[in-house]
Amino acid sequence: MPDAVGLAEVGGMPHDLELPAMSAAVSGVVIWHADHNHQVKTKLDEWDRPE
Repeated sequence: MPDAVGLAEVGGMPHDLELPAMSAAVSGVVIWHADHNHQVKTKLDEWDRPE
């Protein structure tokens, strides 16, 4: 979907990391989506660390 909007789930962000810079390439897993407005919520891979 060319006009999709991706939202990073920042509630799970480790306290010792920073948000990605503008225009940074990121990867993650879609954890939620809304068909009506083409939004997806993602959990960024770099924040997924073993406990």
